[in-house]
Amino acid sequence: MSEDNPVAYAVDGPIARITLDRPDYRNAQNSKMTYALDEAFQRATNDDDIKVIVLSGAGKHFCAGHDIGTPGRDVDVEYERKAVIHWTHVGAEGVDQRWSRESEVYLGMCRRWREVPKPVIAQVHGACIAGGLMLAWVCDFIVASEDACVSAPGVRMGSPGGEYFAHPWVMNPRAAKEFLYTGDRVSAQRAYELGMVNHVVSADELTTYVDAMATRISAMPRLGLALTKKVINNAEDLQGMRAGMDSVFGYHHAAHAHNAEVTSDSLGGLDAKSMAAGNKAQA
Repeated sequence: MSEDNPVAYAVDGPIARITLDRPDYRNAQNSKMTYALDEAFQRATNDDDIKVIVLSGAGKHFCAGHDIGTPGRDVDVEYERKAVIHWTHVGAEGVDQRWSRESEVYLGMCRRWREVPKPVIAQVHGACIAGGLMLAWVCDFIVASEDACVSAPGVRMGSPGGEYFAHPWVMNPRAAKEFLYTGDRVSAQRAYELGMVNHVVSADELTTYVDAMATRISAMPRLGLALTKKVINNAEDLQGMRAGMDSVFGYHHAAHAHNAEVTSDSLGGLDAKSMAAGNKAQA
C-alpha cells in the first residue's frame, strides 16, 4: 500500500485490473483514491487493447466505505474537478461545502464511472459497506466470494441511504427498506437471492472465475458491448433511477444539515470506531 498510490493498475491481455489499494484501512475511500480511481478508469477506456475492466480490493476486504477517520482523510484538499461543473468545496461552509464536495467525489464520480463504455466487473470479497456499495453498483455486474458481506448502516447517521442511491434498483423495494432500516450485514448468498450479485463462488476461485468471464466477454465486439451497456443504463434511468438519486441526494444533505444543527457534526457524532463497533455488534 502507498498513500501516494491508493489504486493499483495492471493489464493482463484484454483485461485491465483496477485494485483499491489501501488495505490497512480496508480500502476506505478518501478523495485521493477517488481521483486515482477515475484516472485508472480513464486509462482503461483510452487503451484500445483493453476490452473489459475488473474492479477489486487489496487485502481482506473490498471496501469499508467512505473515509471518515483515517490519517489520510482529505476532505479539505483541492483536486481537479472532473465530474461536475461547480465551485470548489475548499473554504466553503455548511451545506455549501458538503453539497459541492459530495456532488463531485460521490454522486458525480459514480455517475461518470457508470458510463464507462467498456464492461466493468466488480470482484467483491470480505466487507463491502456503505460507500463501498456504490463502487460495486456502478459496475455492470458483481461476482462475490462466499465470505463477502454487504451492509448500508447510514441510517445510524440519520441518512436515508447515501449519495449514490441505487438500492431500489439493485434489489426490490421491500428488500431495500429492510436492508436500510436494519443496517444488517447481508451475506453474499442473500445478496445473490435479492438480485444484487450475479455469482457467488469460493474465495479460492474468485479471481480465476472473474478472469474467465472477463475473457469470454472480451471476445465480443467493442461497439456492441458499449451500445448494450448504454441501452440498459438508459432503461434503468427511464425507470426513475437518475431522478430518484437526485431526490435522495437532497434528503441526504438535509440529514447532514440536521446533524450539524443538533449534534457535534454532520455525521451525527459518529466516527470510524463507532461505526465499526456497530458493525461488529451484528456479526
